[in-house]
Amino acid sequence: MSVTQLDLFAGAGNHSDYTAARTVGRPRLVAPELDDDALIAAIPAASLSDSRDLAAEAGRRRQVGAIAALEALCRRFQGFGREHAISEQIAALGALAVIGGSEAAHAVRRIIVDGVVQGPGLINALEAAAELGVGLPSDVILPLLRHDAPEVRAGGCRCARPSPATIPVIVELLDDVDRIVMKEAACALSRMGRSEARPVLLRLLLEAPSAAVIDALSAVADEQCLVILGRIARTRPDLTDAALAALESIGSSRAAIIAAASRRSLAS
Repeated sequence: MSVTQLDLFAGAGNHSDYTAARTVGRPRLVAPELDDDALIAAIPAASLSDSRDLAAEAGRRRQVGAIAALEALCRRFQGFGREHAISEQIAALGALAVIGGSEAAHAVRRIIVDGVVQGPGLINALEAAAELGVGLPSDVILPLLRHDAPEVRAGGCRCARPSPATIPVIVELLDDVDRIVMKEAACALSRMGRSEARPVLLRLLLEAPSAAVIDALSAVADEQCLVILGRIARTRPDLTDAALAALESIGSSRAAIIAAASRRSLAS
């Protein structure tokens, strides 16, 4: 796969004209009234007005059999979407994320690696990939991490896997001007067991604690982090469960002592 396939601005064509040419005169489908086979058969060539309802219904039913059809719906618009996200692709990606499982993950991975989604829609593709736990190869990740759009850089961090090529770039993103990118870079490095993430995560833990930051920090926590996690467990009811789970997952005797003390404090 070439890097240009992932260029957000490489698309061309008029999506609305293309759709109209293929769907003019069709009767409107009522997705909930279709049986599974009819629903799946209708998805790949669905009109703009029908595709969102059909994809949403496939997601609602957790219809694994619809995964290939949803991927085909995305691929139908390959080469389009340079300036505006394609509604049919967004609907298909959303349904794949809802259906979940390895088949859906593989489909979303192929969609991204093959450059099927371009322009702003790539943000939706990366969100679906992250939700499905998709890891992308380094030749795909690198242009995403260096992209002008912060949403794309953040999405690239969520889908990055450790490699000699990607780690140095993610480390650079710890200083990104966008706070979300900075956080996602730190979380990505922490998942890789990289201690470079600790200062940023510790700062976020102090300034804007969240379950995601707590979960990420557990992989690289030091003594100072353990103490702060214990404090959060005792003083932030909305984060108590996350902080205790993090402490108990760390596995050190010190973390276990702090978790036990926090539980006693909460019970008293």
